Amino acid sequence: MSPADTLRFASRAALGYPLRTALMVLAMSIGVAAVVMLTALGDGARRYVVEEFSALGANLLIVLPGRTETGGVNPGSFVSSTPRDLTNDDAAALLRVPLVQRVAPLTVGNSEISVGGRLREVMVVGTTADYLDIRGFGVAGGQFLPREDFGRATAVAVIGETIRAELFGNQNAIGRMIRLGDRRLRVIGIMGPAGRGLGMNSDELVLVPVATAQAMFNTNALFRIMVETRGREALAPAQRQVEDLLRARRDGELDFTVITQDAVLGTFDRILGALTLGVAGIAAISLAVAGILVMNVMLVAVTQRTGEIGLLKALGASARAIRLAFLAEAGLLSLAGALTGFALGHAGAWAIRLAFPALPAWPPDWAVAAAVGTALATGLLFGVMPARLAAALDPVQALMKR
Repeated sequence: MSPADTLRFASRAALGYPLRTALMVLAMSIGVAAVVMLTALGDGARRYVVEEFSALGANLLIVLPGRTETGGVNPGSFVSSTPRDLTNDDAAALLRVPLVQRVAPLTVGNSEISVGGRLREVMVVGTTADYLDIRGFGVAGGQFLPREDFGRATAVAVIGETIRAELFGNQNAIGRMIRLGDRRLRVIGIMGPAGRGLGMNSDELVLVPVATAQAMFNTNALFRIMVETRGREALAPAQRQVEDLLRARRDGELDFTVITQDAVLGTFDRILGALTLGVAGIAAISLAVAGILVMNVMLVAVTQRTGEIGLLKALGASARAIRLAFLAEAGLLSLAGALTGFALGHAGAWAIRLAFPALPAWPPDWAVAAAVGTALATGLLFGVMPARLAAALDPVQALMKR
């Protein structure tokens, strides 16, 4: 049998049982689609986190209270429980470090904001004037927090665009008074639209001087201290200088952590990369199940087509030709399932991107190639046994069963 005859035989055999063929293609396509979708989700999460931290800039240090390797923004860590907290004095002292350009202490909490009978829950960030430049934000109207001593609790606030729209509508918010918790503050600025970053939506924030936030939440502790160095090349020496200064202020005790953006990115990249591989491996199990289904169906096909195999052998077809014909049929079924799963997987990834626009859920090329390749290899591997069984049939016995 020529290659064309082999493919013709395999395709006609597959199309001769449409329901059986459709079920095998469906089983294989589900496995491929699962791999494509789950790796798109995992890799999209990894790229989202990397982009979020990359937006902070390349020369940023983050000082965390306590000894830890990574930290993030979450409501459960607003108040530190470490033996010695970070304070405004620590943040002010960091301004004396030669390689430090800007410092922004942070105190974070939740509070109620009310204006003219309108009430809602907001996230309050207590910080200083340098926070605007460190984060690369802009002010759409008015001005940002005044440049003043870290310990001065000025009764002013800068609100996000969403807060302004919900509380003031079409009215001018600059100069208006708001009640934040138990305090009355004057709105001096409106943040420019910036969207979500590091777990906080800047359009829904209320920013106040750090001392004002500490008085509001009855704490002297800082959530974090963001430190901007004088350049990318100054990042490592600045980290050592910051650690030396804070350790000296704590009598040599190392009860804080200074991390770089690269360290945070590297940690998240490794964790989410491993997670992506893990979910891909779990999804790939379904490909093995689909391969077993191919083997079972092909074994049934051998018994159903015993007479046909005997006739081919009687007409001079070799055992090798019979073996290749059955392997070609298994390969065609696996290829159809792989291509269908490829299309379904991309459709699922598109649906994820549509539902979560901020998540770049694009399946990585390696995952797509691995899923399609594994589907083909699995189908051919599990098709070997039926093919060998068909090739080993005695033509006389096979014709007798026709």
